[in-house]
Amino acid sequence: METTSMVLVMLLAVVASRVIASMLPVPVPLLQIALGALIHFADFTPVALDPEVFFVLLLPPLLFIDGWRIPKDELLRNAPTVLRLALGLVVFTVLGLGLLVHWMIPALPLAVAFALAAVVAPTDPVALAAIAARSPMAPRMRQILDGESLFNDASGLVCMRFAVAAALTGAFSLSTALANFAWVALGGLAIGAASTWLLTRTRRGAGVLVGSDGAAQILATLLIPSGVYLLAESMRCSGILAVVAAGITMSFAPHSHWHAITRIRRTAVWDTVQFAANGSIFVLLGAQIPTIVQAAPVTVLLSGHTEPWWLAVYVLQIVLAMLVLRFCWVWLSMRSTFADAHQSGQGPYWRVALAMSLAGVRGAITLAAVLTLPLHMVDGSPFVGRDMAIFLAAGVIVASLVLASLLLPYTLHGLQLPPDPSQRAAEHRVRVAAAQAALGAVVAAGDTLAQGHAHSAAVLAASRRIAQSYRQRVERYGSGHTAALLSGQVDRLERELWVVALQAERLALVAAAGSSTIGDATLRKLIREIDLQEARHSA
Repeated sequence: METTSMVLVMLLAVVASRVIASMLPVPVPLLQIALGALIHFADFTPVALDPEVFFVLLLPPLLFIDGWRIPKDELLRNAPTVLRLALGLVVFTVLGLGLLVHWMIPALPLAVAFALAAVVAPTDPVALAAIAARSPMAPRMRQILDGESLFNDASGLVCMRFAVAAALTGAFSLSTALANFAWVALGGLAIGAASTWLLTRTRRGAGVLVGSDGAAQILATLLIPSGVYLLAESMRCSGILAVVAAGITMSFAPHSHWHAITRIRRTAVWDTVQFAANGSIFVLLGAQIPTIVQAAPVTVLLSGHTEPWWLAVYVLQIVLAMLVLRFCWVWLSMRSTFADAHQSGQGPYWRVALAMSLAGVRGAITLAAVLTLPLHMVDGSPFVGRDMAIFLAAGVIVASLVLASLLLPYTLHGLQLPPDPSQRAAEHRVRVAAAQAALGAVVAAGDTLAQGHAHSAAVLAASRRIAQSYRQRVERYGSGHTAALLSGQVDRLERELWVVALQAERLALVAAAGSSTIGDATLRKLIREIDLQEARHSA
């Protein structure tokens, strides 16, 4: 019962954080961390962050849905930039930060310093999503950051694995490390993509994922992330990359066979899972902070000092060093990517580089990874510097979140990258093509149904009404450049007016039910129809 109560309290804290965030200008992750700390001090049994449970149950669904929903064309377009950040920047940070940490704390072995640098080098997709929700950024910038955070965890964890092995054995082989990295990375990607492809393309998989039972379809998608993760880890490959690859592959599955209502329910279920797992991660993180802080007086002794505030100094130095290293890498490797921002006069490039650097926040993945450091060396002696690494990693997480929350909104204010006109033009062409296809199908179906039908005039009238709607859409999106530019504003205004009308319609139905004009079953049916229309226009 204690575990059940704790889970319920954590979920309640997740909900409460959103309520408090609506009243206070404080980022949701920081509120959730604070609520987690309060839970620790309450009369509940402290919950330890089990890295195995974290990597199997909480992280895979979040990475899977991020990979599923990330725009694939933009990911391919930004692939060189994403790889430079997800691989090159991680290695650059591990080397630079590892040497700095060892210089600041000589008693911390170099291999352990590299291990610490490896766990704080990757950015966190969960933390990034939470921060970006309050600090809207240019679409391309967000797409690059999303792609980086999806793929850099694996490179960071692999670097940590090699650093820990060097600390335990005192040996390191570059050729072995490169070969292992290739197996871990490529194997994880292959396992994730192949598993999802088989599940969605074979007859047996199609029977589960594309059958008529919507509940079974949705449940199957919920089971894929953890299953793929466990399969990849059992083969000593990257479970994280496997889950990301599975999510990306899932977007290519034949979802046209799904019923529309099933897709709507699936979106709602996944949004709920994402919300709960997202918040639970930060609440769990907050529940660990008090224990780590309480051990500070003993942890600081490794640095040669006795005052615990020295640990805060080290955390600030590490965060500033990470920011400088990231800024330098972004400045040098991405100048051509965002050159159009400076040329268009919409913002100096240094602001783009600074925003990209501040947005590289760390999250619970860092803490879960550092908690996997072994307790003992090969000879049974304590693993030197483990508590120090855990404290510094936790401090980096909180400090990076606070820094991004305070400075990122000011850095992004007024910073807009030029829109890509080709994407808008392509969208309009596709809208016209789809409307023309629908128009032809409606006219043909109307003519067929009218033949021999008892109410052929009614059939033709219905066909003409629908056809007229599609003709208007073709005219709107295919009538020239000026109309195409205005169509976005027209669509927005239409959606707003539709929402106003539907809300008034809902209020009228509720009033009719209150006066016993209609029954509960009829009310639920009509309200659901209005809800679906409003969801479509509000999307």
